[in-house]
Amino acid sequence: MIITVASFKGGVGKTTTAVHLSAYLHTKAPTLLIDGDPNRSATSWAKRGSLPFKVIDEKQSARYARDFEHIVIDTQARPQQEDLEALVGGCDLLVIPSTPDALALDAMMLTVAELQKLNTQNYRILLTVIPPKPSKDGREAREMLAGAELPLFNGEIRRFVAFQKAALAGVSVSEVSDPKSGMAWLDYKKIGKEILS
Repeated sequence: MIITVASFKGGVGKTTTAVHLSAYLHTKAPTLLIDGDPNRSATSWAKRGSLPFKVIDEKQSARYARDFEHIVIDTQARPQQEDLEALVGGCDLLVIPSTPDALALDAMMLTVAELQKLNTQNYRILLTVIPPKPSKDGREAREMLAGAELPLFNGEIRRFVAFQKAALAGVSVSEVSDPKSGMAWLDYKKIGKEILS
């Protein structure tokens, strides 16, 4: 399976999502993470520690892709329409992460509008960095997206400091010493199961 993670806005957990979907999929079959973001965030993450799956630069993808059952692609933020068209055509599922704030949702809706022009259905929106209660941002964003009949993951990714610790340590959140790391990993496991079901 080829999964691409893309967003029109930075700071929505795009690389965190690519890393953790790769970590989950790797528990099922050999998985490759292709870092197509010019910032090379996933590559930097991997260099700081030890991830259980291989992370490569997009220019190396032709050499390695055939050796893996699952491929996750971390893309650059704000893809142009022609980039989006290539991304959609080159994957089984396009994952669009978005935080529940107005600016991120506006950017995500721009992405969706471009995808609708391409007449594609192989994408799903993932709500990320959901603030804890009593905030209603996550629930309100979900209701708005469901009301617009947009494809949305049932699961969502809550805001945990453990994700920042994981990025700094160069590991997946399941490897971090933090009281909430198990809950954070469970959020991505739920998304991984949805993808494979």
